Amino acid sequence: MSGVSLFPTKRSFLLFTSFILLFLMLRLAWLYRDYRHYLSQPLHYTDATVEAIYPKTRRHKAYLLLKLRCTNGWRCYTNYFGSREIAIGDRARIKLYTNDSVGFWRFLRGFYLKSRPLRWQERGQETKRVLVEAIAHQHKNSALASLYGALYLAVVPDRSVREAVARLGVAHLVALSGFHLGILSAALFALLYLLYRFVQQRYFPYRYALFDVGIVVVVVLGFYLSLVGAPPSLLRAYTMSLIAWVALLMGLQVVDFSLLAVTVLLLLALFPRLLLSLSFWLSVAGVFYIFLLLRHFGHLGKWLLTLVVIPFGIFFLMQPIAHLFFAQSSPYQLLSPLLSLLFIPFYPLSLLLHLVGHGDLFDGALEGLFALPKETTVYYTPLWLAAPYLVLSLFAIRRKALLYLLLLCSLLFTLFLFYHR
Repeated sequence: MSGVSLFPTKRSFLLFTSFILLFLMLRLAWLYRDYRHYLSQPLHYTDATVEAIYPKTRRHKAYLLLKLRCTNGWRCYTNYFGSREIAIGDRARIKLYTNDSVGFWRFLRGFYLKSRPLRWQERGQETKRVLVEAIAHQHKNSALASLYGALYLAVVPDRSVREAVARLGVAHLVALSGFHLGILSAALFALLYLLYRFVQQRYFPYRYALFDVGIVVVVVLGFYLSLVGAPPSLLRAYTMSLIAWVALLMGLQVVDFSLLAVTVLLLLALFPRLLLSLSFWLSVAGVFYIFLLLRHFGHLGKWLLTLVVIPFGIFFLMQPIAHLFFAQSSPYQLLSPLLSLLFIPFYPLSLLLHLVGHGDLFDGALEGLFALPKETTVYYTPLWLAAPYLVLSLFAIRRKALLYLLLLCSLLFTLFLFYHR
């Protein structure tokens, strides 16, 4: 971890965190004011965009559960029983009926409301919708079309896809996160750098490639973040990559826990609803354990880190955390580190294939993975085990011996999951 620390003293770090926490409290107070306004009115009229669609059945009657992003900043869920064909990105003027039982924290997380659409807007050529349809046209299997929509555009995948990736332990590969952004940014930077160096050596050898190419990459990824709707894990990754890029330019440490803390605090202060986002906190946990491994094993060779230490280390270290919320376990989850490694070349290659109209090249292999036996067991990490595990994780920042103990605990926990079957 070469470079200067972001905070030279503990006092400077405490001052910064105190200021950000104060700003966070002010933001929460403002949102509470919005919540009180919500409760004070029996009806609310707003424009809304459909972010996700979940097919449901009640008493043998099919309907849709819609996730809406409202222009007033709310994110809510509502049932739709109409006959109109609904697609992600559709917009409508709607009437929302206040639900007095909704508490403040539920109001922040996203809540259910009864509603009535007053007027659906005509469908335009929205970029995201056009891209989703272009992806779907390249696949005969609707589940695979849903999978690629999730991989590239953060579309909520079909239930069958969610169940399949849970059995394989690769849900982190389907939900857009820092892993995807890292692959995209590395590929984009490498491509642009080759073009840049060719011109730079002839016309402006005095320019700094990291700055010039980095600006283009940051801007392109910013447009991409906006296009896919800024899911929490991707928003965290983009913010951290931006801070890391600035840190590199300033000669600061990049693999630094204070950098992670700064990113988390800034995002919470700007977007307080992330406090209740599970995907955000799982993303933070993943980066924390990557930093932990790099801190203590960073002296190992680059290929050993990339091919063994990080993929297998993260797989085991995240097991007790992931099973706090996701109980499914299957022997096929042992394939997760290998599938994560294969995903690195697969992701940009499959994206390129979709751009040239041959996105179905890997459909046979993916269908084979999805067709694996569906037997799973269910086990949640008990809180009495998760709490000391998290505390031990924090202390492992300072002591390498504690990291070995942490790895042993996570390995034993993973073995228990399969013995528990």
